[in-house]
Amino acid sequence: MAQKVVIALGGNAILQPKQQATYENQIANIQKSCEVIARIVKQGYEVIITHGNGPQVGNILRQQDEAKEVVPPFPLHVCSAESQGFIGYMMDQCLKNELQKLGLNQAVTSILTQTEVSLKDPAFLNPTKPIGVFYSEEEAKRLAEDKGWVVKEDAGRGWRRVVPSPMPQSIIGADVIKSLTSQGAIVIAAGGGGIPVSRQPDGTLIGVEAVIDKDRSGYQLAQDVQADIFMILTDVHNVYVNYGKPNQKSLETISLEEVKRYADEGQFSVGSMGPKMESAIGFAEKGGIAIICSLDQADLALEGAAGTRIIQDDLVRCK
Repeated sequence: MAQKVVIALGGNAILQPKQQATYENQIANIQKSCEVIARIVKQGYEVIITHGNGPQVGNILRQQDEAKEVVPPFPLHVCSAESQGFIGYMMDQCLKNELQKLGLNQAVTSILTQTEVSLKDPAFLNPTKPIGVFYSEEEAKRLAEDKGWVVKEDAGRGWRRVVPSPMPQSIIGADVIKSLTSQGAIVIAAGGGGIPVSRQPDGTLIGVEAVIDKDRSGYQLAQDVQADIFMILTDVHNVYVNYGKPNQKSLETISLEEVKRYADEGQFSVGSMGPKMESAIGFAEKGGIAIICSLDQADLALEGAAGTRIIQDDLVRCK
């Protein structure tokens, strides 16, 4: 049977730093990403793709802010759905085109995905995730009073709204995604961490004002669809320890025991590699293979020739 891989694309796969967020720029980046993914499909893997949406949902919020006197703004969870939709469309189209170039005819589909979170998550008591545009202190505090927002100063750049970032509990529709991949389809799902929803006592779902970390959601997706491999694509070839120091070392194939020791030492910063390593370690603990690598080396990393691979301790000893 073909191995099932969940590929989590970083933000740079859609919009590079300092690039203008035009359609043309974003679809050009997505096309390059899909060239790599198409090669992975050709290798025979069952592929599920998830992606970030930070800059895109931020721009939607800015559009709403600029037009708020004319068009009523939508809640954050609806903005997340909007960004998931247009990114999914571009990725769906580009991947179909790249597969055709390789003579492949697999079906591709993009699923608007909800991710369940718990309203009892401690993150709701301490919102930390900055979103949207910058405000002056005066305007931010006025908006906080008028709209019930939580606002905080953001690294000397101004004031922003902050929202909770709860842990994902389940991916709604994971059974449908599994069914589609078993029939040979390539599925794009849980973009931007998924649309955050909570389940009510009667079993119904409602949207909540939150942003789910895309790497944690990718891990949850990989678990729920019973993937063999969870791959996080980022802008570095490998994970490093002692980063930026004379004794800097890149990690290649590494055991859970060793990587947990590095994590306990604080080697992986909270603001960048930390959540990725947390998710990768969690997946490897369940018996899967977790890979962190650069986009351009993704196909090589699946063959074990690039990137950082985290696997069970006994598998490392067998190498």
